[in-house]
Amino acid sequence: MVHNNKRRKIRTLSIYLTAIVLTGSLLAGCSGTASPSQETKPIAAPETKQPESKTSATMVTTEVDEQPSDVYYEIFVRSFYDSDGDGIGDLQGVIEKLDYLNDGDPNTTADLGVTGIWLMPINPSPSYHGYDVTDYRSIHPDYGTLDDFKRLLNEADKRGIKIIMDLVVNHTSTEHDWFKQAASDKASATRDWYIWAEDQGKTPSGVSAAGSGSPWHELNGAHYMGTFWGGMPDLNFDNPKVREEMKEIGKFWLELGVDGFRIDAAKHIYEDMMSDKGEETTAKNTAWWQEFRASMNEVNPDAYIVGEIWDNSAAVIAPYLNNAFDSGFNFSLGESIIGAARNEKDNNLAFTLERTYGLYSQVSGGKFTDAAFLTNHDMNRVMSQLKDDGNHAKMAAGILLTMPGNPFIYYGEEIGMKGAKPDEQIREPMIWSNTGSDKGQTTWEPLKHNRGDQVQGVEQQLDDKDSLLSRYRTLIHWRNEVPALNRGTIESYSSGNQQVMAYIRRTNDRSALVVHNLSGTEQTVDLAAKNGSAEFQTLSKTTDNNAALSGSSLKLPPYTTVIVE
Repeated sequence: MVHNNKRRKIRTLSIYLTAIVLTGSLLAGCSGTASPSQETKPIAAPETKQPESKTSATMVTTEVDEQPSDVYYEIFVRSFYDSDGDGIGDLQGVIEKLDYLNDGDPNTTADLGVTGIWLMPINPSPSYHGYDVTDYRSIHPDYGTLDDFKRLLNEADKRGIKIIMDLVVNHTSTEHDWFKQAASDKASATRDWYIWAEDQGKTPSGVSAAGSGSPWHELNGAHYMGTFWGGMPDLNFDNPKVREEMKEIGKFWLELGVDGFRIDAAKHIYEDMMSDKGEETTAKNTAWWQEFRASMNEVNPDAYIVGEIWDNSAAVIAPYLNNAFDSGFNFSLGESIIGAARNEKDNNLAFTLERTYGLYSQVSGGKFTDAAFLTNHDMNRVMSQLKDDGNHAKMAAGILLTMPGNPFIYYGEEIGMKGAKPDEQIREPMIWSNTGSDKGQTTWEPLKHNRGDQVQGVEQQLDDKDSLLSRYRTLIHWRNEVPALNRGTIESYSSGNQQVMAYIRRTNDRSALVVHNLSGTEQTVDLAAKNGSAEFQTLSKTTDNNAALSGSSLKLPPYTTVIVE
């Protein structure tokens, strides 16, 4: 988590200047948009000439904005671990598996090593997914009680694990008492908590900004707004009582000990229809989230808030980083990482990130941190996108876990779980053993993509040094050990080889060169020829012991990630 009141607010000169000069060209590497109802497609690599690497003089004279980071693990509680034998995952099950995520001992390597958890919705809801809430201050009875949740917070804290939770305030469930009262009585106190076309003199027509058809739904002779689905009526944030209630809900969870929030559908507070898209609507959205942030600061100014702003345009995301969110999920980066791994080609993503971070740093006053990820609960799983290629999955993990900011891992990603739309099949039960022998295996959803003959479970991969799980553990422990990986900025570095991706991670007193051989053949990179100095001289970390640095010549076995310091 980034501690904004302690963060250094100095930026690299090169990044600051690119923010001013290149803001208009950011979309070259971040084009297109996507919505939660649409399957995202990889974007093309930016048509940018790979830059020459910076000389050592340039690199050592600039100061950087160090950003301490955490590796977050996204958990769908229903699918994770079942403690009571009913086939449904629960909070006690998460507690039982905390040592798998992080046992609290930095000297051990059997745990995954994550330092943060994102819990998908845990509030009561009539739906399996929980994104239509009926009570914002309670725990779903399938998952346990508030006391169970307090115990989870306490046990996670013992292990150095932060917990953020999904906060779904754009809409409620139609089963929420607020909506039931509003729908049944036009004179009810909560009628104006929702958006009714007839009450507001609006015509119930148009197309949802979330791409889900008409946002209007008829009930009792009137039409209410439901941007995503009829079962999720949108709240009316023009009503100050709604805003106050949502701020009080946020404070309730922070006071309980939650470390922050993942904000669902962050740009749809006012962007309900396609006709709403534009600067004016974005300004209303960001004004609300700034109001929310200020209120959360009263309880915990270090609370980490990351927004789901589903858009590939840095220019769209940037306003939300101005005293509102610490991070916006970097959807375009995830697509670029998967594309590089699948195509076995460097796509200059570090150069694109430098320009993007320039804008974000300028807008946020140096306070932002990135939120990198490969896929999440709304997207086809990365192993399915990579067509079951384990080597490509290892390289995607290698890039993700050497990126700046807070990387997010979707549960099961570390063991190569597969899944493709519909949503239930990208949220299948976590596979603890592909023999089905683990007593805590959840069974709420039949397995289609992750049966025993399709994927190895945690038990089968734990002691296999060549497994995907072992690669994830190795990379996360590197990140916790190497200061430049943990809190450094990123600078582009030309490897001179299209099948080798390289970039520099740098703090004010340490630097590391990250190099990935994305291909299935051995590659060689001449380090001295590319940076004009012998700055990087020690091969400090490698995923393959056959990697070797002789003078300035770096030999990389197939599908290998190394750190040179």
